Amino acid sequence: MKIRELIIATASILASFSLYAGGQFLDTTIVHQPKDGVVRLYGPGGPHTALIKAAASFEKKTGQHVEVIYGPEKKWSKEAQQHADIIFSASEQSMTAYLENYPFIASKDVVPMFIHPAVIAVAKGNPKNIKGFDDLINQPMKIVVTEGKGTYNTSGTGLWEDIAGRLGKLEDIKKVRSNIIAFEQGSGAAFKSFQELKADAWITWSDWPIANTDKVDMVAIEPERRIYRDFNIAISPKADPESAQFAAYLTTEEGSQFFKDEGWLL
Repeated sequence: MKIRELIIATASILASFSLYAGGQFLDTTIVHQPKDGVVRLYGPGGPHTALIKAAASFEKKTGQHVEVIYGPEKKWSKEAQQHADIIFSASEQSMTAYLENYPFIASKDVVPMFIHPAVIAVAKGNPKNIKGFDDLINQPMKIVVTEGKGTYNTSGTGLWEDIAGRLGKLEDIKKVRSNIIAFEQGSGAAFKSFQELKADAWITWSDWPIANTDKVDMVAIEPERRIYRDFNIAISPKADPESAQFAAYLTTEEGSQFFKDEGWLL
């Protein structure tokens, strides 16, 4: 192999290693340049409904345009690496994974803001008369759960197991697992599967059934089993200065109400 070819091959290998050593979607060729007069937030579906309402209210009050881009990470990752003022997530484990893909933010930049409880989404009218999580253990049920499957960043990863195993009974996990008919990557996919498969229950977060009352009802999980995870944000050090103002607005009585209305707690 000629020297020139060897240099090119080595550079390619190093670039690939750099990409792998960071995160799944990290592209080291992208230059992070978010400051452009628009506050842009990127993150998963779920918190987006409250964020969009808060953004519209903030823009009406201040004139500052705020965009909320949400959904599966693969759809917005490259754009976020260049334009994100704020990265948001719906759990600490999700944000920890985001830190690998967006090196312009660090753990010290992460700010927990609200928490929400896990709940059970059921078909309208609750035809199986599900009263709590014990019914998912002790009765024949068709359950849908959200999982990352080792390749997808979602706040629902491990949630069903945490709840089922909360009391330290292996048998509870076994029984719930035997009732699961679908492990879906992401809440959006799980919600779709829940409807298409006509499942009895979907183990999810309170904001999903609250934002979709026309499609599902919500059943609370017993306090001794209930799991909470948080909504958090991380602002890029290079962000538009109005990004911090918007984040501050979310902590006000007016701004936080959009989250409270969808089941989030301070």
